[in-house]
Amino acid sequence: MSDINCLHSDANDMLKATSRTFFIPISHLSPKLKEAVTSAYLCMRAIDEIEDHPELKLKSKSELLISISQVLRKPFNEDELMALFYPYKTLLPEVTLRLSDWIKLCPPTILENILNATSTMAKGMADWVIKEWRFKNEEDLDEYTYFVAGLVGVMLTDIWKWYDGTETDEFLAIAFGRGLQSVNILRNYKEDMNRGVNFFPDGWELEDMFNYARRNLELGNVYLNDIKSETILNFCKIPLVLAHGTLESLIIGKEKMSRAEVVEVVNQIVGKH
Repeated sequence: MSDINCLHSDANDMLKATSRTFFIPISHLSPKLKEAVTSAYLCMRAIDEIEDHPELKLKSKSELLISISQVLRKPFNEDELMALFYPYKTLLPEVTLRLSDWIKLCPPTILENILNATSTMAKGMADWVIKEWRFKNEEDLDEYTYFVAGLVGVMLTDIWKWYDGTETDEFLAIAFGRGLQSVNILRNYKEDMNRGVNFFPDGWELEDMFNYARRNLELGNVYLNDIKSETILNFCKIPLVLAHGTLESLIIGKEKMSRAEVVEVVNQIVGKH
């Protein structure tokens, strides 16, 4: 197997291991688009693992994320990136240590957009790590969810335009990302509290976060209206419909949708009966 085929295979395996939500829709994309979206997802997952790492000190997380952000703003230098990870090589997961590989997977004509978005995300994460994710109000939550998820929507908007000229609304793309992130917050809030992290703004109850998720998911529904490409529409529909389903499950006290429910949703969207 050639090096590039090995990289594609490794990236696919890593995607399957790290994303319950995105592995399925990415697997349905055409090859060129699949490379771009897989690269983008894994680059962002690589830095997300630093933000969420249970053993790294806050100062180490912030400094590493800032350093990554700075390196990604310059012409790609694998040695410089690997040097940043070296002191943490026994702590960081494989998806993070192989960030250079995920960058190499990306088609060159969209690479700058993905590196810029990942760089911006890393800097935003670093800022909120230092603040210990303490949100005073909804504006703080909006800022945080922009950096960790709204930027995914912005980056996908760039990829769609690059791939086939599909134009989408950036404000709605950000809401699409925020909606998915807020459902994740609701799904994991008990686990987060056990590790001393609370993503709810001061004074917010569970219902406030449910309402925040609902509002953003509804805007996510509107985001889909501009998408005429069936491939891209299915990609966006799958995580959005799963997020709506997960939210409804959480409201009635279930932790998540069952695997059978997930498969049924996906099959309905991609036209398999």
